[in-house]
Amino acid sequence: MTGRTGNNKVQGTHVMRTTTRLSGSLFLLALTLTACGQDGGGAGMGMGAMPPPEVAVVAVNPAPYTLTSELTGRVTPYRVAEIRPQVSGIIKDRLFTEGSDVKAGQSLYQIDPATYRAALAQAQADLKSAEAQLTSVKARAGRYKELVAVKGVSQQEYDDAMAELGAREAAVAAAKAAVETARINLDYAGLTSPIAGRVGRSRVTPGALVTAGQAEMLTSVTQLDPIYIDLTQSADAVAALRRQVAAGEATIPEGGKLKVKLILPDGTAYAEDGALDFSDITVDEGTGTIGLRATFPNPRLELLPGMFVRAVVDQGTRADAMLVPQQAVIIGPGGVATAMVVGKEDKVEIRPVTAAKAVGDQWVVTKGLAPKERVIVQGVLKAAPGAPVKPVPYNPAPAAAGAAPAPAR
Repeated sequence: MTGRTGNNKVQGTHVMRTTTRLSGSLFLLALTLTACGQDGGGAGMGMGAMPPPEVAVVAVNPAPYTLTSELTGRVTPYRVAEIRPQVSGIIKDRLFTEGSDVKAGQSLYQIDPATYRAALAQAQADLKSAEAQLTSVKARAGRYKELVAVKGVSQQEYDDAMAELGAREAAVAAAKAAVETARINLDYAGLTSPIAGRVGRSRVTPGALVTAGQAEMLTSVTQLDPIYIDLTQSADAVAALRRQVAAGEATIPEGGKLKVKLILPDGTAYAEDGALDFSDITVDEGTGTIGLRATFPNPRLELLPGMFVRAVVDQGTRADAMLVPQQAVIIGPGGVATAMVVGKEDKVEIRPVTAAKAVGDQWVVTKGLAPKERVIVQGVLKAAPGAPVKPVPYNPAPAAAGAAPAPAR
């Protein structure tokens, strides 16, 4: 009993010494870790702390930007001449090929001119007769003027001669007017095109009887170069642009001729640029829109009346616009837009912005950002307001042909 007890005492003493040495070692280790944590706490890089997340940023700078609006429109002719007869008669000849281009003054139809030639000849004969009678009366009035001075004729005879002279002069003037009318009617027997353009189909054939002032036209000539594009835009958008111009936030070209580009029905861009040269002053009550008209050159006749097209209208230039990638702007409830900005000490700030318009894969930001501020494009979910981050330049990967834009992160 005595030996076993002594042995137990020895073993207990050994265990206590081992435990004491282990506790001391753990205590020193804890002190070391604590000291290390305190030394690295200022830099935020302790052994137990995560490094700041890496985010991709772009530095924004104001630059001139042309404000544009995409509007729908319809092609309308520049000029249309409806050909109708101004005298009656039988169509003798059709002098054009349907669908061909004609020049101004080119003959299109010939109405039988026989009756109008005869009428002109009769009017010319009447004029000669009236002029001959005037010559006789004028000579007699001249003699009576000398005779009345010496009492060779009575005053009444002289007055009658002067009255007849006036009547004959009036008859000559009427005969001249009749000649001119007959000549005009003879000219009207030949129908010509008042404008240059493309002639349509003929609605009559030779032998048809036509009458002056009839409702049905014989054909039409349409001028296609240049050509009009009739557009519509909401009255609110027009008013907003005018406010921006008045406030100096946007400028329009001198003379007000805004540049217009066209997108054809097949999606291709029209090669020629046009100009906006007309804006209506009334608002359509049913649609709340204002009518606009642009003029385009159409040398190859690609634009035909009735076509629907899309027009991209330059609506002034904003001098201080900022373009940022779309994924950098977060659109929240109610359309409120915000962006994450890397501010002082590389800490994140949340910033409300005004995203006025989407252009391709970018937003046009007009308010909320200052020049050279760094906006987070990638890594938004890793950035918390007030937390430090590690900003790196944003390098967008080239998009594959036909690939959809990358979603916002």
